Amino acid sequence: MPDGTVATSLEAIDAAARQELDAKHAARERALIDSRALIRTCANTIRAVHRREFERAAGMLAQAAEASARLTDELRGFQDLYWAGYVQDAQKEYAEASVTYRAITGAPLPTPTELGVAAGPFLNGLGEAVGELRRYVLDRLRRDDCEGCEALLQVMDDVYGLLVTMDYPDALTGGLRRTTDNVRGILERTRGDLTSALRQRELQAALRQLEARLP
Repeated sequence: MPDGTVATSLEAIDAAARQELDAKHAARERALIDSRALIRTCANTIRAVHRREFERAAGMLAQAAEASARLTDELRGFQDLYWAGYVQDAQKEYAEASVTYRAITGAPLPTPTELGVAAGPFLNGLGEAVGELRRYVLDRLRRDDCEGCEALLQVMDDVYGLLVTMDYPDALTGGLRRTTDNVRGILERTRGDLTSALRQRELQAALRQLEARLP
């Protein structure tokens, strides 16, 4: 017959398991809330950039940096939670917002180390930022303002040139191949749109010059 030793052992197991799982559950709940908040902040940052509210965007980006660092620190002891999809998605959005802001303001692009974001979510965020740069270019073209558009197209081209060389399994990169394919399509459409707009401007300028010479 088992003696009281078994019961004592089960009590110790119960206490240890509950202590670990309670801590992990609490960390998970905080991470879910923090991840959602980080995604919202990054979305608002990108919106401010498109409105050319750069000072406001910089302030929100600083908040996003603090939130991302806090999220990483809180999950340092729970690596399985850190690598969960919702955390990586939030950090991908942080990378996207950072790249979008810096590219449009003409600043050097951030590195994964600088942002404290792993390579996979960073590279996917880098790729998704190309879509935001296209949106910015199209907004400028609709206003008949091509200033800076060719520079942004070059950034988009350079980003694609980097992503296409990342020949690693999707399990490591978080589906980067699909992101890269999307970037290629966005890049080609943007190149075509910008080329058409520039040629139209040249044609309009030539017509104005011709009209000025007419008696």
